[in-house]
Amino acid sequence: MQLDPVALVAGVRLIACGEVASTNTQALAFARRGERGPLWVTARRQTAGRGRGGTVFVSEPGNLFASLLLTDPAPPAHAAQLSFVSALAVYDAVAGLAPPVAPLLSLKWPNDLLISRAKVAGILIESETVAGQSLAAIIGIGVNCASHPRDLAHPATSLAACRAFVAPEDLFQALSASMLRRLRQWNRGAEFAAIRAQWLARAVGLGESIRVRLGERELKGRFEALDDAGRLVLRLADGRTESIAAGEVFGMADLGHPAER
Repeated sequence: MQLDPVALVAGVRLIACGEVASTNTQALAFARRGERGPLWVTARRQTAGRGRGGTVFVSEPGNLFASLLLTDPAPPAHAAQLSFVSALAVYDAVAGLAPPVAPLLSLKWPNDLLISRAKVAGILIESETVAGQSLAAIIGIGVNCASHPRDLAHPATSLAACRAFVAPEDLFQALSASMLRRLRQWNRGAEFAAIRAQWLARAVGLGESIRVRLGERELKGRFEALDDAGRLVLRLADGRTESIAAGEVFGMADLGHPAER
């Protein structure tokens, strides 16, 4: 794995690993030892990649597994916006290297990348206060370059299955540049309005009927908008709206699989 020259010039660092339990876990361990971002951690294979809710995934070679450690990337109130920043960065990198699938790409709230409504990439944001004061934010990214899960209840795909043959090394290099551009655009949350508008322009399900699973309960309604904090605004059947900060989104005919890292 190699960083793009623009990332190198900006002082971004890379630790490339062979096999790890999870690049998110590895990046957080580095943060606890005093490492500061921006620092990428990549791996050829994960043995315990994590999804939301603690789901474990075995991640085989040929796909991209990468986590970016950022130290105090924004005031705490804006940290959750990294989901949208990173989703746009992944979108940019894939679209740039795989032009044939670019028209088929879309983003699923809050941070999955889809090809024709099948999941090709997922993102998991985790954070922890380290050294008693600094916020370590970890952006974990997994992209199905060569293969994808086939035993899930929700549609998934890979770039190779869509006849877009992109090596994980090439995708990572492009991602290291696109992530830097999107972080600069975001400007620690000061320019989230622009990020929000560009995410919405690529959103799947906007204006459609969806289901949102919130733990033990589920809401149904129309995906109306994102609010200023990036929460999904759901228009319920009785006309009320509810703003949702976290949950699993499904279309009435499903929209893809939750993010996994």
